[in-house]
Formats: sequence, structure tokens, C-alpha cells
Amino acid sequence: MELTVLNAISPVDGRYRKQVEGLAYFFSEAALINYRVFVEVEYFIALCEIPLPQLSGITKTDFNNLRDLCRDFTFTDAAEVKEIESITNHDVKAVEYYLKKKFDKMGLGRYKEFLHFGLTSQDINNTAGPYALRLAIDDVMLPILEDLVKKLTQKAKTWKNIPMLARTHGQPATPTTVGKELYVFVERLKQQMKQLKAVPFTAKFGGATGNLNAHYAAFPDIDWISFADHFTREHLKLERQKVTTQIEHYDNLAALFDAFKRINTILIDLSRDIWTYVSMDYFKQKIKAGEIGSSAMPHKVNPIDFENAEGNLGIANAIFEHLSAKLPISRLQRDLTDSTVTRNIGVPVAHTVIAIKSILKGFGKLVLNEDKIEGDLENNWAVIAEAIQTILRREGYPKPYETLKELTRTNSKVTAETIAGFIEKLNVSEKVKKELRALSPHNYVGHFVM
Repeated sequence: MELTVLNAISPVDGRYRKQVEGLAYFFSEAALINYRVFVEVEYFIALCEIPLPQLSGITKTDFNNLRDLCRDFTFTDAAEVKEIESITNHDVKAVEYYLKKKFDKMGLGRYKEFLHFGLTSQDINNTAGPYALRLAIDDVMLPILEDLVKKLTQKAKTWKNIPMLARTHGQPATPTTVGKELYVFVERLKQQMKQLKAVPFTAKFGGATGNLNAHYAAFPDIDWISFADHFTREHLKLERQKVTTQIEHYDNLAALFDAFKRINTILIDLSRDIWTYVSMDYFKQKIKAGEIGSSAMPHKVNPIDFENAEGNLGIANAIFEHLSAKLPISRLQRDLTDSTVTRNIGVPVAHTVIAIKSILKGFGKLVLNEDKIEGDLENNWAVIAEAIQTILRREGYPKPYETLKELTRTNSKVTAETIAGFIEKLNVSEKVKKELRALSPHNYVGHFVM
């Protein structure tokens, strides 16, 4: 059956495929095979650079031709590897056999036993995987997060001085500004992105149980530890874990997924806040011709982009949670549970990308409803009671908090007139009264720095 939008089991490969198809270059089966080929080829070249006398006939031209196997890798090549795997029932060994066939065709057959020399499959998987993930984060995830931060920053600057009634516990509270409330998320995202970038991309490369046993058995005079460190650092741009079992620790990978979880949690918080502001009519949404908000209620324009984002972020975090909790645990020197789990790393990344694109789309539709925002401020003069009682504290006025509490809790509706009458009755100087008269819900917003 040919995979289409209509028969795909996962919406990542179906409904949302066009939004995330670029991730296939990092997380698809073909991509994984390609990165395995890349690691095997780079490892063979690194052996030649030691140099080993058995590989003295390899030239720089051969290096370029070998690297072309990775650069020019196609779906046809991936299918050939899968055909070999159908016989071997081992995915990494299939890559080795595929490359040995290529060596024969290139006239390098006498060197082919140095492919995968002294390695176990996890030396390939635990380098190819982190390498691909690093590329995906650098090429896709960080740019789209930076786009979102840039968009939020622009909106925060545009609406920086628009006063807005705050709500704590769902109740009217000390006023703020629209821009400041958006910038809260800018600051949170920047901090967590800094932590995300600080997580190192590490790799396991040390043979069957991590001690380079086979390497030292074959060539005991070579400093294989220094070789392995140099290979992972210079050829793969990864940091080698020094002491491992058959597999990598996955601790740093778990830290990376936890960093994504925190970022996604912030984005859920953002999506819910914007959804709530839309429900409060603080934001209107641009109407697109032909779009329908409800199959029954013609008037509706729903905040579906923020709802879509929240749902996808929840799915992403559930999988990130499982990845970060499961991967660092393996029975003794290894079990195979990590193998099937790591194949799903691209799934939460994809759901995160879908969510961020939805948020960006949603922000593109928002129109600030200043009349509604100003109306809410005008209807809630009680919120400046904090300012009045604080100034009265400064002046040494007796029981200022209690006095304002009595005023605001005994009046069913505190208006500008209520406040004005209260101020006139206060036993304070005219200068202080003038200061208090200048206060309103529209200007009692404090300051913040962007």
C-alpha cells in the first residue's frame, strides 16, 4: 500500500506531513541508514589516517569517492540496504555488507574487512543518532524557536504600552501591559533555549562493551582511546563518553529531551493564555474567506491554532518524558529496549515543530481589541486600591490597608467617582490628594525592561 495522507497511521506522516517533511532528512529510516553509512565511511577513513600499514594503498581520491557514497545517497541505496537487512535481520550489519559491495565495485575489495573493524552496532547507532539529532536541532528546531521568539518580541514591543487588566486567581488585579505579558514568555524561552544549547551532544564509541577490546587485541601498540576521542570529535563533531557499557549513557540525551519538555511547557502556557485572551475578547482574529469555525454556529471564529499547538505539545512532551525516563536505564551492559525507543525521537520533534508553526500562524491572525481592554480597566477601579494604600503607608496614615479593604469590599461597584469621593475625605495634604487623583487603572502599570 502506498503511503498517503489518507492511509497514514500517524498524523505526522499523514495530515501534517507537509509541515514536517523536512525532518525526514534527519529521522526517517532512509536518513538513519545514510548517517550509519556516513559513520562507517568516516571511521574507515580515520583508520587510514592512523595510518595502518594494511590500509597504505588508500588515496585521498579514494576518500573523496567514499564520501560521495554518503553525499549521493538515495532512496534506491536505502532500499538496497533494506533488502540486505531482510536476509541478515540486522540493520547495522546490512550497512556493512552494503558498503563491502561498494568497495568491491570501487576496486577497494582488499580493504573491506576494515569496514566496521572492531566495532559493535551501537558504535554506529550511538554516533549516527546524535549526529543526526544535532543537525536537526541546528537546522530546524533552533531556527523555528528563534523565529517564534522574534515574533513574540515584535508583538511585545508593539503592545508594550497598551495597559491591560491583570488577573490573578482569575480575578481583577493590578494592571499590567499587553506587551509585558507577552515578553514574559520571551524571557522564559530565551533562558530555556540557553540551557538547551548548553547540553553537549555525546556519543559512545568503544567496541562491544566499551573497552575497545578488539582494537587492542589486533593492534596493542596503538593508543585506541586517543584515536576514538579524536575520531568522534574531529570527524563527527561529537563528544565521546569515556567509560561506557555497550551503549551510551543517554544521560545527556535525556537532559536534551527534558530541556525540550520545559520549552514545550512554556509554549503550552502561552497557548492557553492567548486562548483565554481570545475568549475574553481582548484579541479578535482575522477572518479568512471560506473558513468555517463551527459546523453549526456560523458566527464562530475559533482559536484553533493555539488549541492545535496545545494538543501537539502535549503529545510531544508525553514522548519526550518517556524517552528521558527510559533511555538512561539498561540491564547490565545492554538490552535492546533503547533500539526501538530511539527510532521515535523524530516523533516528538515533529509534534513540537507542528505546534510552533501553529502558534506562529495563530499570532498572525490576532488583532488587538483595545476597546474591550480599556473597557475592562474602566470597569475595575478597585484595582488601584493597592496604589492608594501604599502611598498612604508612605505618609504614615493609620491602617491604610484596612481602610481600602473596607472601601473596596463593601461597595458592590467601585467606580472612578467612588475613588474620587474617598480621596476627598482622606486626612492628608492637598499634595498627596493630587497624587492620588492622578491614579487610574489606565496608568497604574509600573515598568519593565525589555
